[in-house]
Amino acid sequence: MIVLGVSAYYHDSAACLVRDGEVLWAAQEERFTRKKHDPRFPVSSLERGLLETGLTLGDISHVAYYDKPLLTFDRLLETWLAFAPGGLSSFMAALPAWLDEKLFISREIDKSLGGVFKGPIHYLRHHESHAASAFFPSPFEEAAILTMDGVGEWSTTTLGAGTGNKISLLKDIRFPHSLGLLYSAFTYYLGFTVNSGEYKVMGLAPYGTPRYAGLIRRHLIDVKSDGSFWMDMRYFDYGGGLRMTNRAFHDLFGGEPRVPSAPLTRRHMDLAASVQAVCEEVMLLLAREAKRVTGADDLCLAGGCALNCVGNGLLAREKVFKRMFIQPAAGDAGGSLGAALMTWYQILGNKRSPETGSSLKGSFLGTSYSQEEVRRALDSCRAAYTVVHGDGLPIRTAELVLEGKVVGLFNGRMEFGPRALGHRSILGDARRLSMQSKMNLAVKFRESFRPFAPAVLEEEAGEWFDLEQDSPYMMLTAPVSPRRRKPVDARGKEGLDLLSLDRSDIPAVTHVDGSARVQTLTEERNGFFYRVVKAFFERTGCPVVVNTSFNVRGEPIVNTPEEAYRCFMFTDMDALIIENCVLLKEDQPSLPGAAEYKAKFKEQDERHAAA
Repeated sequence: MIVLGVSAYYHDSAACLVRDGEVLWAAQEERFTRKKHDPRFPVSSLERGLLETGLTLGDISHVAYYDKPLLTFDRLLETWLAFAPGGLSSFMAALPAWLDEKLFISREIDKSLGGVFKGPIHYLRHHESHAASAFFPSPFEEAAILTMDGVGEWSTTTLGAGTGNKISLLKDIRFPHSLGLLYSAFTYYLGFTVNSGEYKVMGLAPYGTPRYAGLIRRHLIDVKSDGSFWMDMRYFDYGGGLRMTNRAFHDLFGGEPRVPSAPLTRRHMDLAASVQAVCEEVMLLLAREAKRVTGADDLCLAGGCALNCVGNGLLAREKVFKRMFIQPAAGDAGGSLGAALMTWYQILGNKRSPETGSSLKGSFLGTSYSQEEVRRALDSCRAAYTVVHGDGLPIRTAELVLEGKVVGLFNGRMEFGPRALGHRSILGDARRLSMQSKMNLAVKFRESFRPFAPAVLEEEAGEWFDLEQDSPYMMLTAPVSPRRRKPVDARGKEGLDLLSLDRSDIPAVTHVDGSARVQTLTEERNGFFYRVVKAFFERTGCPVVVNTSFNVRGEPIVNTPEEAYRCFMFTDMDALIIENCVLLKEDQPSLPGAAEYKAKFKEQDERHAAA
């Protein structure tokens, strides 16, 4: 039996195909339309999923939608009435989309499935879908479940429990009181894009000190000992307006929101550190309450806030639970998977047998390309490449990294979720201090302060990081081991000047606070990528490489060989591995538009600064 799971119309839509409880396919629509966080119905993802799995529309027995649109529309109406007449502009801006698509999901499903689907459509609560996306793929027979995000219908945070093939949500916190929206308010205030720039706030936080945390607790959010909280809406505009913050918020923190791409000051860094500290405090209290309520040994996490790997790392170090499983596609995209699994297990009553590690196949659930397809694509681009077979390919890849080259890696099935885990990745030598700034500025075209993640052989991770458990999906931050740290003289340096300090044996992935967002690799789960890092380890004694997503600022991760080649040619990447084809930049014919492409980012920054 095939269940199609769908998330759409809010943020980062996705399609998921599940057969008899096995996840066959899951991918975000943005990877196909090339529109970052595309919220439209995931037609392209579904079409490709059917092609990859050999299924047809007629094979689909059930459709599961990750949200209850009528409940969400009810919140929209009640919120407008609560803030009326001030919320009219926000309400009127949202209304056309609701009247056109969001209230008529069954019509959109029928249209997208070509009118051939006659089975039932199941509408799941938003946080049920999040909870199911974390618990059902987890290796746990029973577990506590926490979901935290901006808002879904009315709930913003839920505490639940999972046992066997069932989950139940036991407690919730409701809109407008939201940990995710508090974090997004500071994302907006710091000049980053809401629902996209929260990573930047998290990356900026270690440069500052949380000197505004007390102000946040006194004025913005009242946190109780059980992790429940209440937010003072006098400081926020998202309830009834078109912005996240208002004049009272700006006056409280001493100025207008930062203009995007304007200089980052110590004040901005301290604000980021402060909201991060408060959110970590709430996450820890909620985890302790989940332990108290459920008595479970293990914890499952999902929702957008579960992408806060620093907070997750704190939970792991505090050992509130023995083990944690964090959904790698923790945001709205993962709701498609949760809705499908909730339908298969809880609604249809099928037996569940947890698998060791996870049933997500390493989260490699998207597109793949045969060697023939890759060569045909490269030939159409007039690319110059050599073909390397067998064990020589991971060795050749490792040698390129060892030479100090920035290497694009396109191999196997695309990852589901926002993290690149070695199939659509850019690699670098973590031992080189200059690698961090080179990859940020010349390859990714993004802010210099943003940290990179280390990928490490799981059997060697304990020597390099103080990691409390494995981290296969890059969802935990951990301190770099003291054995690998170097004494640092930071006198006279603060803010972004701290970037220049050599603080460990792997400085390119060691953040200014000595932490790193770790991905642990096993041969069974990571295959080729594991063998690349293993070959690098055998040659250097270092089992760590830089791993970042194969894209540039503002664009989704690459999906096709053609997109990978274009990204390779339009940036300062030095080499590209696509399946068994090895490409070096110096061997390639010139590609028109590369200079203009790089100039585009500089022009964007200048326009923002002048705005």
